[in-house]
Amino acid sequence: MNRLIFRLVLFGALILLIGGMGLLYHLPLDTLNPSPQQPIPFSHQLHAGNYQIDCRYCHRHVERSTAAGVPDVALCRSCHEHIATESPTIKQLAKYWQTGETIPWIRIHQLPDHVYFPHMMHIRAKVACSYCHGEVSTMTQVQRVASLNMGWCLNCHRENQAGIDCWTCHI
Repeated sequence: MNRLIFRLVLFGALILLIGGMGLLYHLPLDTLNPSPQQPIPFSHQLHAGNYQIDCRYCHRHVERSTAAGVPDVALCRSCHEHIATESPTIKQLAKYWQTGETIPWIRIHQLPDHVYFPHMMHIRAKVACSYCHGEVSTMTQVQRVASLNMGWCLNCHRENQAGIDCWTCHI
């Protein structure tokens, strides 16, 4: 009788473990708003689309870091000290510059702490930014377009013959 109970408990635990892994594979990355209002309305459509400013101009760390980084006030100010200075949005930017505050941008693509995602390696592998981020150059307000869940990433790795060993992404 004890062996039967032990086997049932073990079987139940195994089912829960496998079911939990299945959920991780399919659940959305998070439940955060995929397109939050930013502290300063920044149009990627205007900057990356109309003016064709390369992503790497503002996201300067993308080729040498795990994170792409967001532009600091000084970078924005380097153009907008002379361009569109009377715009209410640029006046808002100027206040951050004058007070020495950083712009509290809200992250849109947030991976869990246990996931290692090196932008630099994906850039070297010639993965287009739009593959994960969508056609940002057409967005007035950036939104998350890919789930970035484990299944989505694994499918991409399989399609591109990239490593799928657990330690490739999990630290």
